Parts: sequence; C-alpha cells; structure tokens
Amino acid sequence: MSDSGEFSDSSPEMDRNPSPPPESEEAESAGEDAVDAIGATVYSKHWLFSTLTKLIQTVTEQNSADTQDPAELSEEQEDELCKVWDMAMDQDVSGFLQEFKAPDILLGVIAKSQCPRLTEICVGILGNMACFHDTCLDLSQNEDLGAVLLLLLGDADPPTLLETCRLLLTCMSQADVAPLWLERFHQQPSLCPSLLFIMSSSTNVDLLVKVGQLVDKLFDEDEGLMGSWLCGAHGGASRSHHGGGGGDSSGDNHHNEDEDDDGSGDEPRPDVPTSLLEAAKQLRSESCEGLEVYLHAIQLLTTVDEGIQALVCEQGAGAAVWAFLCAVVCEDLCQPDEPALCLQEQKSLLGPALATLSALHACQGPHFTVNTDVSLVGSVLRILQYHRDMQQISQQEAQSHPGGQPSSQEGGDEGKGEDRPRRGEDEQLTALLECTCELLASILAGISRDEVNELVKRGLLTEKTCSCAAQDLLPQHTAAVEHLASVLADVEPKLAESLKSSSKQAQS
Repeated sequence: MSDSGEFSDSSPEMDRNPSPPPESEEAESAGEDAVDAIGATVYSKHWLFSTLTKLIQTVTEQNSADTQDPAELSEEQEDELCKVWDMAMDQDVSGFLQEFKAPDILLGVIAKSQCPRLTEICVGILGNMACFHDTCLDLSQNEDLGAVLLLLLGDADPPTLLETCRLLLTCMSQADVAPLWLERFHQQPSLCPSLLFIMSSSTNVDLLVKVGQLVDKLFDEDEGLMGSWLCGAHGGASRSHHGGGGGDSSGDNHHNEDEDDDGSGDEPRPDVPTSLLEAAKQLRSESCEGLEVYLHAIQLLTTVDEGIQALVCEQGAGAAVWAFLCAVVCEDLCQPDEPALCLQEQKSLLGPALATLSALHACQGPHFTVNTDVSLVGSVLRILQYHRDMQQISQQEAQSHPGGQPSSQEGGDEGKGEDRPRRGEDEQLTALLECTCELLASILAGISRDEVNELVKRGLLTEKTCSCAAQDLLPQHTAAVEHLASVLADVEPKLAESLKSSSKQAQS
C-alpha cells in the first residue's frame, strides 16, 4: 500500500492501524481463497490465469516487433513463467492446466515464439505435465502438438532441444503412449539427420546424454525404425535444417549452415554408427551415465542385419568402434588395482562393450578385420577371474550368515518385492559373462604362439586366470581351450599342464 500513494500523511486512516475485518469478512475471504486454490495446493487459479494471459500478450508483442533479432524475456516475465514450470510438477496443477487448455496456449506460443528461452520454458512446462499419465495421454493425442515437438528436434537452441528430448522420453516411458510417438518418428524422415548431427557434433554433455537416451529408447522399442535409420541416414533433410542444434552456443551456427550448404550434397552427412561413436567419445571422460547409454545403443546396432552391415562394410565405422571399445575396456574398466567388486559396479558398461566386441570379432572377413591386442585378452581374463573372486566372497559371507544372504545385501525382512532388483542385477551380470566367454573363446580359437608368449610375460595368463577361464568356457567352448593348451605346451609347459588339470575339474 505504501508504494501506491493511496494514503497521504494527512489522511485520517494513517493515524492508527486499520481495524481487523469482521469475522464474517475473514470467513468470506477464506472461502474465496479456497475457491481460488488449485486442488489441494496453495497455488492461485487467478495468478495462473493472469500469467498465461501475459504470456499470450508477450508473444504477440514479439511478433509485432519489426526485428530479426531473437527476443528476450524480462526478468519478471521469466521468473513468473519459471514458477509455472515448477508448479506443473504438481498433479493438481497439471490437471488444471490441462482443463484450462494450457497445452493449446503453449503450443501457440511455441509456434510463434522468437525467444529461445520462452520456447524452452513452454516445452519444459509441457514436459512436467507429461509426468502424469492422464495428461501425458492427452498431450500425446494432440496431433498438432506432436508435429511441433518433433520439428523442435531440428532447433538450434540446446536448452530447447534438451527439454524437447526430456518431454519425448517421458511420453515414451508410457506403454500406451509410446506407439503414437513411434509412428510419428517413422513418418518424419528429417528427424534422423537432425539427431545424428547433434550426436556427431555437440559438446554439450547434458544434451548429448538426453539425445542418447532418446535414440537408445527408440532403437530398443522399434527395430524397424533402427533399420530404416541405418539404411537411410544419408537421406532426409539437409544439414541446414538442424543448424547448430548440436552446439553449445546459439543460432550463429544455424545461420552459417544455411549459407554454407549449397544443396550439392558433396559433404558427407554422419551415419548412425559414426554419430553414436562420436557422442560416446565426447562423454567417455565427462559422463559415465551418458557413456553407458551410447554403449548400449551401439550394441543394439549389432542385433540387426542392417546394423552389422553398416559397421563392417568397406567404409563402415566397425574398426573405429572396435578401437574405442577396446580402449574403454582396457584402460577405464576393471583394472588390476581395483577390487573384484568393481565388476558389479561396472557391468552396465562392460556388458554392452564386450557384447559389441564379440559381435564384431565374429564378423571378420575379407573386407573387415580387427586387431586383437593382448591387453584386451588380459582384460577379458581378469573379468572372469573377478567373477570367480566375487563368487567366493559371496559364499564366505553366506556361510557366516546362516540365513543364506549376507547382511550387506539384506535390508531386513522386506519380502519378495526386495528380491526382484537383485534378480535383475544377476541377469545383467550373467549376460556380461556370456558375451565375455563368447569373445574370449573366439579370440583363443585363433591365438598365436607370440600372443600367448606375450600374455605370459606380462603376467596376464597365470594359473589362476587359466583356471577361471576353463571353469567358465567349458564345456561349451572346448575347442578354444584345447587350442590354448596346445600353444601353451610350447610356450609354458607347466602352465599348460595346470590348464589341462583345471579343464578336467571343470568338466567333471
């Protein structure tokens, strides 16, 4: 009131504090507040109406301005819209926004916005609303909204791209909604080059992780989509469509792309394997979560014929993928100075990496070969050894706790529901061991005398690692173990005898 100038120093009302309202007025005021509140929250319907109205006015004013420069929000406007963004995480608010047709308002704003920050916030609000099933379903069934959101994947603003990917991932997590979006992705061929360009050129860690999660989800859900992208990655929209979307900065890159791309098509566009690989390289030292996502996406390529062909063809990225995965496995994971339990912590990285290496090693031929360094063999042997060490630790802990489960793994008597995550972890570890054994058997089947001699000299092939390998490889990979034993007989006879003894025990 003091800022309004409504009262002056001579005003009689200022001689004393105003009297409190009568009880009836208090009750009426409380009743009005209750009516104005959104659901069980303290958020005001009136304030929300007012904010959305001002939002429409803001974008109208931006469009009426005769300028080509990106518009900006005032500090007050941005603060109010960010409050709506936060509020949309409340289910009552999300439902109210849906009833109030806020998605249509936000869609209109996004379509007309000349302000990247405004677009980002509007998409972010929709992303928070999509966290609830009913609103997610309603949003996903809005064809116009779906079309605009997919077009935003070609935007030049990294924060907007980030929020768009977050929204799409949220929708894709709903089983009854995901098919709607998969169909849209099939119908939009320009989306593939847009996402590939981001993955192959961006240095924005958060954006790369989110785009990777989206691509991995799409490939995991729809092999047909993955196959079509693998076969048609060089088609679709030109690079000028996606502009600088992968960059950390702004629309400058977008402008330059438009000028540089003359439509000749001489400059090669990124393919799926190369784009995934470039993103994985960028995230290797920046984000373990992101690296895991891209390793899994690369592994998915090896599950379809189109992916294998894209990797091992004459100009394919198979050799580069092999070299990168070998470096990750040999230099970053499961090192000699780490405890055996690191295998449990790193299995989500090791699993897809070794599965891909195994698939590539099996696909060697006249047009595709890989260099199998002894360091990789040593890492694979160490993984099997660490697995056996973990088993021994678990057995010792189980024996010290008659209940059958080590206390470190038990959270009390929580019932069967607590066992399910452990079973899932065991399945992941089992999958890791299976692909590890496949890769090792494939390598050992053709290992040379010089390679075995180098393994022995470097202390990578010992009685313990031989014993662990024999236990895991036999009886399925008998030929590989026998070949190793025959080569060892010339290099290190005592070790060969130890391997034969372990083999007998493993088969007995």
